[in-house]
Amino acid sequence: MHIRCFTLGVLMAVAPAFLLAQTASDATKQFNKEVRDYLPFEDKTDFDNAKRGFIATIDKGQITDDAGKIIYDMKQFRFLDKDEPETANPSLWRQSKMNAMDGLYKVTDGIYQVRGFDLANISFIRGKQGWIVVDPLTATETAKAAYDLLQQHVEKAPVTAIIFTHSHVDHFGGGKALATQEQVDKGEIQVIAPEDFFIESVNENLMAGNQMSRRASYMYGNVLPKSAGGTLGSGLGTTTAAGTVTILESNVDIKDYQPHEMQVDGVKIQFYYTPGAEAPAELMAYLPTHKALLQAEEISHTLHNLYTLRGAQVRNGLKWSKYIHNTIEWFGDEVEISFGSHHWPTWGNKEIVSFWKKQRDLYRYIHDEVLRLANHGSTLLEVGDQVQLPNSLGKAFANRDYYGTVNHDAKAQYQLYFGFFTGNPADLHPLPPEAAGKKFVEYMGGADNVISKARADYDKGEYRWVSMALNNVVFADPENKEAKELLARTYEQMGYQAESGPWRNFYLSGAKELRDGVVKAATPNTASPDIVRNLSLETYLDYLAVRLNHPKAASKVMTFNVEMPDRKEKFVLYIENGVMNYTLDKQADKADATITLDRTVLDDINLGQITIDQAITDGKVKIDGDANKFGEFLSMLDSFEFWFNIVTP
Repeated sequence: MHIRCFTLGVLMAVAPAFLLAQTASDATKQFNKEVRDYLPFEDKTDFDNAKRGFIATIDKGQITDDAGKIIYDMKQFRFLDKDEPETANPSLWRQSKMNAMDGLYKVTDGIYQVRGFDLANISFIRGKQGWIVVDPLTATETAKAAYDLLQQHVEKAPVTAIIFTHSHVDHFGGGKALATQEQVDKGEIQVIAPEDFFIESVNENLMAGNQMSRRASYMYGNVLPKSAGGTLGSGLGTTTAAGTVTILESNVDIKDYQPHEMQVDGVKIQFYYTPGAEAPAELMAYLPTHKALLQAEEISHTLHNLYTLRGAQVRNGLKWSKYIHNTIEWFGDEVEISFGSHHWPTWGNKEIVSFWKKQRDLYRYIHDEVLRLANHGSTLLEVGDQVQLPNSLGKAFANRDYYGTVNHDAKAQYQLYFGFFTGNPADLHPLPPEAAGKKFVEYMGGADNVISKARADYDKGEYRWVSMALNNVVFADPENKEAKELLARTYEQMGYQAESGPWRNFYLSGAKELRDGVVKAATPNTASPDIVRNLSLETYLDYLAVRLNHPKAASKVMTFNVEMPDRKEKFVLYIENGVMNYTLDKQADKADATITLDRTVLDDINLGQITIDQAITDGKVKIDGDANKFGEFLSMLDSFEFWFNIVTP
């Protein structure tokens, strides 16, 4: 019953070095020149804000654990100190330079941030008795390093409260470096989070975790070197720490859609609940004494994802824009500081309100324009190309495609309302890639003919079409080295042009896999013990049902009682019609077997610390009844291979 629970932060940050074979083509150089000509690169305001208030950083440029293992390496992004190369979109390079600035910064009196120690920021607000911590990063090691730096250079004081702005791991994973669950349960430390934070955080990506994890290895460039020809980061930040992921359960939940004022260690904070936009559970907050907005991840110096390329449920651009609109209505007249979970703060009322309005209108424009075009008959692929931001939005650096893109966010809003089907019968039941590829190559007169035409179009810089054509050849014949190499070169040029960090990482990861095959380098850690041990019983069982090989189970009828004495829990598993159902707090009168084990033993099995066979041998699992039938059930549970192919069949 092994569960792989992937969250954003569990992929290793270090990849093996390899050399990308190509330089930028003339078409790529021209594309990137047009980006530089279009955008106001002479405006250095963001650089000034990113540097403002710098106090200190870690001299050695690395964060290590007690054993000396590197958890996060700031030095690996120092290559960004140079001018942009021909192999990078100049706008993405500009963004990445600022994302890589690391250290402790003063935002204003009583508010500090540590940036560049992880994918996200950790913020510190001085209360009467100690420090209020906002979003303690992905790992305990990076959170502790940030807190130690604050203590060293600002003031030594205890942690009195922790605010989790939302349910993504880079904002909560380091929490137990700063507090214990016992302190929280006793009320010694306030942990404030949006309603449903805990369940959304623990369950994040579990059901579809293997697919999401594999795609995330592309999205975050985990198999790529940090270099001018490799990954530049994610656009949202650099990369995630490869440390210890933990979770604290909150003792104060925010569920008010209107500002709700609380005293947190003597500091007035007005919280409001913003679910269903950037995260399923999220909050923003305003500090009236500081005239500062804690913008969480609803407002950032990038167009964010309305659909994340690793795979997730689509987000609603209309809700997102309305949350920002409310922020402007409530706090726009007096705000002087806006700081968040990523990037650098913005100072000054006029500058902030302009920033907020453009972020608000960015998501509203994409959402509304997609629906307008769709109601005229445009389809999913068409809206991606048709939605073009007006210059008033598109020339703002904070609205650029560094993380999300207008193209895939537009498609996401189409999917949100209309799903995958365009209405055209040809799109209702198309062939899968391998079968379609073979017919495409046949119709085009063979692979050699396709490759010949593709070379000519490659030389013209028509990379989107070349990638489509050659992908058919590769799926028709994955051993065709000539097609794979030309497709890899094509992906490289698309990566070098990409303004989005994830797009660049996807293209360059695809190029690497075409050349080298699947290299098991950025192996994900197993789920953190803290996350697994906090999974609800229902989540365990729902995931177990996903792992059941349904065709194999189609003719089976089984019933098992399960008892967990340490939790005083019991349930029944039913296998019939190829699916698994369960009922909690019940035992069947006629069961094939009764299995007794402690929840801690189940956790150990899921963490791979003991096998089910060993647990039975050791007496930690007791089976009364038909043990063979229970063994047959276990044999029908699939284990998911992480390193499946993506760019080849």
